[in-house]
Amino acid sequence: MLEELISQSEDIIEKLEAEPLLPSKPQCDEVYEWLENVERIKTQILTIEKLGERKFLSIAHLGKLVDEKIREVEELLEKGSLFSEISLKKSFKYVIIGGGVAAGYAAREFVKQGLEPGELAIISKEAVAPYERPALSKGYLLPEGATRLPGFHVCVGSGGEKLLPEWYAEKGIVLLLSTEIVEADLHSKILTSATGGMFEFETLIIATGSRVIRLTEFGVQGDHAKNIFYLREISDADKLVEAIRAKKNGKVVIVGGGYIGLEVGAAIRINKFDVTMVFPEPWCMPRLFTKEIAAFYEGYYANEGVQMIKGTTAVGFDVDTNGEVKAVKLKDGRVLQADIVVVGVGAKPLIDLFKGQVGEEKGGIQTDGMFETDVPDVYAVGDVATFHMKLYDDMRRVEHVDHARKSAEHAVRAIRASEEGKCIEEYDYVPYSYSRAFDLSWTFYGDNVGDLLLFGDPNPASSQLKFGAAWIKDGRIVGAFLEGGTDEENKAIAKVARAQPSAEYLDTLKREGSSLHISMLTNSQI
Repeated sequence: MLEELISQSEDIIEKLEAEPLLPSKPQCDEVYEWLENVERIKTQILTIEKLGERKFLSIAHLGKLVDEKIREVEELLEKGSLFSEISLKKSFKYVIIGGGVAAGYAAREFVKQGLEPGELAIISKEAVAPYERPALSKGYLLPEGATRLPGFHVCVGSGGEKLLPEWYAEKGIVLLLSTEIVEADLHSKILTSATGGMFEFETLIIATGSRVIRLTEFGVQGDHAKNIFYLREISDADKLVEAIRAKKNGKVVIVGGGYIGLEVGAAIRINKFDVTMVFPEPWCMPRLFTKEIAAFYEGYYANEGVQMIKGTTAVGFDVDTNGEVKAVKLKDGRVLQADIVVVGVGAKPLIDLFKGQVGEEKGGIQTDGMFETDVPDVYAVGDVATFHMKLYDDMRRVEHVDHARKSAEHAVRAIRASEEGKCIEEYDYVPYSYSRAFDLSWTFYGDNVGDLLLFGDPNPASSQLKFGAAWIKDGRIVGAFLEGGTDEENKAIAKVARAQPSAEYLDTLKREGSSLHISMLTNSQI
């Protein structure tokens, strides 16, 4: 029986070391008091055994002591069994599941709204505090002056304070890193980790973000070979950087022609690699760019030495005896030599944990204008949230860091307002995208639907890399794009996209064509 008690205490100690936080100080004190009693009873029983062996005690006295200790051991075993079940169950008023950009901005907003120490926990699979993820495909990969943590922890991406790990501790926020949640019971309000930890919440914010889409999902095998990379987390970027250093001046194939493909392709070309991009679409960045806009970027990349192969896909890989990728096989029969392959073919929201428990729409978790789901006290923000976009009176899901930041902040304000019996305005978002690659810098606001009006000089060989575009629907400007815009001009097109002014004044622009300056758009009457 004593051996069973010792084994039980060792198990609880192991759990405490793995997951040191308990729901409350009283329970914490109770567990440690129990452990002290186990040590005490163990010492006492060993002492009684020694005294009995040396016959210092009468048989009657020895029997009485043994009976007493057996009862104590039984009581400790009974209480210990309860601790074994609940020692890993921690309770918080607020829990954020996911440790990306949205989690960091939500944490900052909670602090702004007034947060008591110990009320908020962030549970993240990653090993580092929330950081600005866009840096991974840009500055993180550069050969000189590369961005590194702690330089891009949130909230520097929006010009705010850099939230170092110490900041969370100072604010009483529990940051549970390297912790993967494998089960979520939203109605019981309990999350369970891969190590068996249980986390109870009053209010939950789902900020799990997205995962990369792998080539195996298209039936392409072999993408687990060495030096084939997907880029989502900082650990992915670290492995890619290591390969860049090891394969200097080698050949790189980028599979995909979207954000990741264009940004990583530029960064690796700057590292003096031979870069080839492969994608099935007729032009790059087809979700946003029209053929005319894409032609500028394709021309510029070609001038920088990046080759683009359009209209085909990767169907397999050649691997050497060391398991390293050596070539990419294309559907059209071509074979591209490769020392490194980077795949960027899209992402999917991480919502599997919650399937069957919350409403879904358009690939995400259905929410209202406050980001609350159809489960009370459960909110979803960022990539995973499908929400009412007030500007277009439509349900949409947005994958962009700007929305991750703003939706997280809005959800926190909505949570606190609800607790106080107040209401806030519905989330009112203008879609926003941007990218930085080589010496290029484009910005887009609004909706890319309707007729396109291109203006400026979209010539990649031009001495002034500056042009713009407007999307016109039902006589109004609904979207605006600028390459090479100033901060003031970019702010101006944001106002245009929100106000959706009449496009009548652009008749002049149509007549004058590319000779008219960008200011015609940025100075529109709104």
